[in-house]
Amino acid sequence: MHFTQDQLQAIADALGDTSAGLTGSEVGFLLRTCEIRDTDPSITKRHRLYNAFAHEQNTRGDRIRILGFIRKAMKPTRFVREPERFEPMRANVNRALAFAGISIDAAGKLGPAAKAATLGEAERRAKELRADLLSRGVHSDVLSFCRQELLHDNYFHAVLEAAKSVADKLRKRTGLLDDGAVLVDHVFGGQKPMLAINSLETKSEQDEQKGFVNLLKGTFGMFRNPTAHEAKVNWAMSKEDAEDLLSLVSLIHRRIDKATMPPRA
Repeated sequence: MHFTQDQLQAIADALGDTSAGLTGSEVGFLLRTCEIRDTDPSITKRHRLYNAFAHEQNTRGDRIRILGFIRKAMKPTRFVREPERFEPMRANVNRALAFAGISIDAAGKLGPAAKAATLGEAERRAKELRADLLSRGVHSDVLSFCRQELLHDNYFHAVLEAAKSVADKLRKRTGLLDDGAVLVDHVFGGQKPMLAINSLETKSEQDEQKGFVNLLKGTFGMFRNPTAHEAKVNWAMSKEDAEDLLSLVSLIHRRIDKATMPPRA
């Protein structure tokens, strides 16, 4: 099986992107590691990669080493010192791979995906999802995650990013730097929490606060990896599931917005 010329160009453009792609030295290292001839090392990264990939595929008659290059380029352990680079780069690469019916998950593994036929598919998904959520009255902080680039592969990424926004809001409200379950416990846990979703005067209200803590932890546990800050899994999510989950995140945002800081003795 081969990549088409357009697919190769899109993949090379994504991997060689100026702001969210590989550096020149990384390109050279990965080409050597994958035993792909670096035919034009002095030209721009995206053209360099395209020429190398095209030569490799034309010479060998398959795309095996090109797929190997993508796997090595997107190996999560490569991003330990710069974790903020991984997701933007993965999103770019997945947009390119979608036209070949392939995607790369948060663990850096390549797998089959629904093949995109046009650039407009992701835009259509974004518009449909946004319209449905608007009719539900979903929180404005959640609507911002119904973006074309997040929906190019599937709806999972929009839900993942929306879930991340909850932790970001908690940090902004409290000044804490924690994440995940630790952050939730520091903000809403204990006898004197930093934030309370009610007056905490009755047993019922205290139980409601504890239930909200469990809801937050469950949401983070479902979509967040506490060590890598990425998704544990990347499943094919339907629009209906995405709408329900984004509505849940909307509820969480509203409760946080209305939460108050109890007086501390």
